[in-house]
Amino acid sequence: MTESELTELTGPTARTGPGTAPGTAAPVGACHRTAPRAHARTTAPAARPVRPVPEGPGAVDPPGVRAAGRRARCVDAAVRAYVARHPEATVVALGEGLGTGYWRLDNGRLHWLSVLSPETAAVRRMLLPDGARRRTVVRPAHGFGWLDAVGEPSRGVIVTAPGLLMRLAPGEVRALLAACAERLPGGALVFDALPRRAAAVARRYRALAPGPLPGAVRWSLDRGQLAALAAVHPAIASVRELPSPGGRLALPGAAGGYGQRFPALRAWTPVVCEVRFAR
Repeated sequence: MTESELTELTGPTARTGPGTAPGTAAPVGACHRTAPRAHARTTAPAARPVRPVPEGPGAVDPPGVRAAGRRARCVDAAVRAYVARHPEATVVALGEGLGTGYWRLDNGRLHWLSVLSPETAAVRRMLLPDGARRRTVVRPAHGFGWLDAVGEPSRGVIVTAPGLLMRLAPGEVRALLAACAERLPGGALVFDALPRRAAAVARRYRALAPGPLPGAVRWSLDRGQLAALAAVHPAIASVRELPSPGGRLALPGAAGGYGQRFPALRAWTPVVCEVRFAR
């Protein structure tokens, strides 16, 4: 769970009780009114069988679940490849919330920085205390203060920002790329983004959907814009799209299985990119 998702679920807009408006507390005595009386006869609900997650090209899963899993595996693969070249590198996870990437990718030598807001950092430190090579840094993920916490960048630095850049303003994205290019020679940045059409749909859905959702999509990236992204700073050596696990596009359900055969679907498919910085 990323920081933006965790903040939306625990923030002031979350519902705190049945029948209450978002951001308001449940009225006093609500629990007494809704709880069953002690002497009332109750019957346990019938157990429902747990259905396995559907597989195969025709499978339909909950919206976004399978795509998010593919995104995580794609980011993991990029970090694993970078760490193979730089075994003592620092992995900077921007806004990872309660992510567990460290335990999936640790090679016994790397260092891990979780960059989080104060509220999320407090929760992470309580549930996932810092270790000798893993620590939490309290900084805004969209700022540049966390760069000062990176020790020995000459050993290699790879920054992961899934779900983050798309929620920044275009100017903030360019500023972040330029700062990383200047401060992290030989490093890399891995992020995901939505194409323009998909971003427009996401904004429309967020405006209509009830309940808490992650922050609004403010920046989009079409595949034809990768070359322009490389021109943001002279120290950006390359920008490339990372392949999805199994060679499929990161679309949920049946579309993911047939995406490669229908190029038009690429206009709706999230893109996961790796930016490499020159030494």
